[in-house]
Amino acid sequence: MNVAWQGVMPAVTTKFTQNDELDLPLFAKNIEAQVAAGVHGIVLGGTLGEASTLSVDEKRTLTRYTSELVAAKVPVLINIAEQTTKGAILAAQQAQEDGANALMMLPPMRYKAGPLETVAYFKAVANSTDLPIMVYNNPVDYAIEVTLPMFEFLLECDNIQAVKESTRDISNVTRIKNAFGDRLKIMTGVDTLALESLLMGADGWIAGLVCAFPKETVAIYELQKQGRIDEALAIYRWFLPLLELDINPKLVQNIKLAEVAVDLGSEWVRAPRLPLTGAEREHVLNVIKEGLANRPVLPNY
Repeated sequence: MNVAWQGVMPAVTTKFTQNDELDLPLFAKNIEAQVAAGVHGIVLGGTLGEASTLSVDEKRTLTRYTSELVAAKVPVLINIAEQTTKGAILAAQQAQEDGANALMMLPPMRYKAGPLETVAYFKAVANSTDLPIMVYNNPVDYAIEVTLPMFEFLLECDNIQAVKESTRDISNVTRIKNAFGDRLKIMTGVDTLALESLLMGADGWIAGLVCAFPKETVAIYELQKQGRIDEALAIYRWFLPLLELDINPKLVQNIKLAEVAVDLGSEWVRAPRLPLTGAEREHVLNVIKEGLANRPVLPNY
């Protein structure tokens, strides 16, 4: 399947049972709601998907299950977040075997690789597979920035095609466009900068709160694409307090609470994460309650 690198792609949460096993029926309910809302792809096993807590078998199960579930309606991406080049190459090969259509790739985990090492890591994986790759550039959370000079070397690999732009520097959208034109597609990865990034030329949005609000997220993307900026902006302004739940160390717990509120998930997380409690929980619930009370009627688009 060709990956267009545009539109809204949910970074979906991983659903667990109370017994800490994959909850595939609940996971399917959410995926089906995403597809019905018109999303353009599904991203598995990212930060929001609790990637660091998933076993290899669980990642492979999610990839196979999602590929069968969406039945080629939208592309399925799996995140590669490994400590070694050898491990990343193996994960890419397994993803291809399991039906993934593309990869999202972080730089090496734990070890803070230098620029030369980071480029070599990405290129080794890219040369081991023909799956298209989106580089996840998030120096705020993962300490390694993939710079424009590094991308010049990475784009020697035809299957490195996109970047999940999460530097928090909105000017980077323009820098990338100036440097590479359409050769490197840009998927904004920060919910609270999403509309701004799209208006500056980003091609799509790897979204978090879409897990609970798929229709609203897709509406923002489609309306701005049609030039109906005022309508997109009105929804985005309503959405912003909810989107801020994504730029928080406990984004997983926050977004899972939002999923519960709209009957699209549960709040079970995998330890060492724990469900929110006390004042922290009350704050998040109040944000969600306020958002639901003022949920906009969406225009046709």
